[in-house]
Amino acid sequence: IPTPVMVAWLGVTVLVERLWAICIPALLVLVLLGFVCCLYAAVRTRPSSRLPAEGKAVFITGCDSGFGNATARHLDVLGFEVFATVLDLSGEGARALQKNCSNRLTLLQVDITEPQQVNQALMETKAKLGLKGLWALVNNAGVCVNFGDTELSLMSNFRGCMEVNFFGTLSITKTFLPLLRHSKGRIITISSPAGDQSFPCLSAYGASKAALNLLFNTLRHELAPWGVQVSIILPSSYKTGNTIRVSTSESRLHCPAGGLLNSHWSTANFAICAGHSSNQAYWEEQHRTLLQTLPKSLLEDYGEDYLSETMELFHSYARQANPDLSPVVNTIVEALLTPQPQPHYFAGTGVGLMYFIHSYLPFSLSQRFLQKLFLKKKLPPRALREKSSLELNLYNNNNNNEEKPM
Repeated sequence: IPTPVMVAWLGVTVLVERLWAICIPALLVLVLLGFVCCLYAAVRTRPSSRLPAEGKAVFITGCDSGFGNATARHLDVLGFEVFATVLDLSGEGARALQKNCSNRLTLLQVDITEPQQVNQALMETKAKLGLKGLWALVNNAGVCVNFGDTELSLMSNFRGCMEVNFFGTLSITKTFLPLLRHSKGRIITISSPAGDQSFPCLSAYGASKAALNLLFNTLRHELAPWGVQVSIILPSSYKTGNTIRVSTSESRLHCPAGGLLNSHWSTANFAICAGHSSNQAYWEEQHRTLLQTLPKSLLEDYGEDYLSETMELFHSYARQANPDLSPVVNTIVEALLTPQPQPHYFAGTGVGLMYFIHSYLPFSLSQRFLQKLFLKKKLPPRALREKSSLELNLYNNNNNNEEKPM
């Protein structure tokens, strides 16, 4: 064989080997993605036998609005006996439940951070159930009390999230566990992907949900011998109305899960108000309050324009949220009635893909994905911009000095 042909053959061989080494990982990822999609489609389309709903009693927290309100109404239609907790019995959400639901639904005014109210709810539930057991507890009540960088968040924001999302949910769960152990029932908790993945500007909320996820993953092991099944539902982004209860004497804010609310405690002794994550006027007012209360040094380091961009990005994200709550409601029903409930459920578009990227792709790629998905920040803090500008000026000055003729 002539030498040029041999060289060409060796070159082609090396090129094919290099391409093969590069393409094989990508092909494996594509094959794995295809397999996961096929498996998911097969599970979704497979007819599943469900347990009957009639006669089963379910206790749901946070039913003033959002997932809790929608779930309470749907479970009542299916024939469940529903115990729905609200913060305000005279509120719009409570009145809608009273008007549209059957007499199988019982409304209870419960603040899950108040042990006395939680115990009273247990007594009323036991009295109405009689000898009939409690089939399930649906932990839906939760709150997010701020949206922004960790350094710009008050310590009360972190305590507020933990008080409701973790300690309040733990309190109601421990209180109702004897009923659930007796009936070999179920615990279904609405959590968030923010508890497993580091969403920018959601550190207080995410930390409380991380604690919640660990708690119920541990409870799943501990309660298995008792026959109690524990499931966590992880929703994507949804538009939900929120009923907010503010008590300045105790510095707490509570609202049903699913809303993102930025709050500095009200000057009134007690207030009931309504808010929406997409309410621009509300968020602009909270933004002005934040600018007024931040220490001057922090405001100078970060810059007012940096905070404004964060607020605008949140507006943009909230506008894209799904107004249809049925995927979450249907997932709750699935967890309630399937003979073998799953430990974790993804409710909504994109959550499964998000967890796949988080679990199997390099950390740098998963972080970049979250930043692109959630907050596409373009503006650095002001102090970093000034430092970068100063370094650029020094660099240009040094270049100019080097170019001067001797």
